[in-house]
Amino acid sequence: MQKTFTEFSTNAILKIGDESLLEAYKIAKQPDLYTFIRTSDSTAEIVVDSIPYIIQPNSVLVLTTVQYFQFKSGQNLVVYQFNREFYCIKDHDQEVSCAGLLFFGNVHFPIIDLSVEEQRKFKILHEVFLDELETKDTIQAEMLRMLMARFIIISTRLLKAKEGFVETAQNAKIDLLRKFNLLVDAYYKSEHSVSFYAEKLFKSPKTLSNTFAKLNTSPLQIIHERIILETKRLLIYTDKTAKEIAYEVGFEDASHLSRLFKKHTQLSPSDFKKQLKKAI
Repeated sequence: MQKTFTEFSTNAILKIGDESLLEAYKIAKQPDLYTFIRTSDSTAEIVVDSIPYIIQPNSVLVLTTVQYFQFKSGQNLVVYQFNREFYCIKDHDQEVSCAGLLFFGNVHFPIIDLSVEEQRKFKILHEVFLDELETKDTIQAEMLRMLMARFIIISTRLLKAKEGFVETAQNAKIDLLRKFNLLVDAYYKSEHSVSFYAEKLFKSPKTLSNTFAKLNTSPLQIIHERIILETKRLLIYTDKTAKEIAYEVGFEDASHLSRLFKKHTQLSPSDFKKQLKKAI
């Protein structure tokens, strides 16, 4: 079973299904999407960053786009996958953001054991997800984002309550990536150079580039993606002009933002806005 929600205006993607969604990962690779996997009545076998794991029944695990993931086996799984445009397009508190505890805040990738009551809550939430996927109207995207936010908030609370939870990363590369993401979230509107963030992290720009290359990304790509994400937010949720938006995200010349936006989306900000109006 697979169901997919797409939002043409934002390029948002949400996939909900079972283990069939994981067939693409029979060979280890990095997921293109943030991924939640919930086991039900049986175990699941996976490999993350070359380390094999057996996930016990009635558990939730979280995968980011930087880990190498291989699906070995599992039945009756519930799988949620989404991209940045789906969830990160909205502002969230730091703990439940796309750089929050579930994605970049734990010693290992998170595995959360569910009590009987927690299993019940997740099953009810899943039924609401499925029902909302069948409701095609102008607020469907907002409802689905709210449901995913609820899923992430509940999971974050459970993770923080977990015995032995430590809010640091053992993996130096992931730890550096998380710190970089958090800094970018704080300063991207005024600071667009890699050297600024490198100095904050007491690293050289070359060290950041070499480290992130091993995670198939780059410091400048992360900065640019954050700027593009905020530009999309402002185009979608405000009536600000392209010039006003450019100024808000740190560009004195709106044409510079326009070129960057078009490079990433194949559309100028004004064309993106026109596309939004057509979609309504």
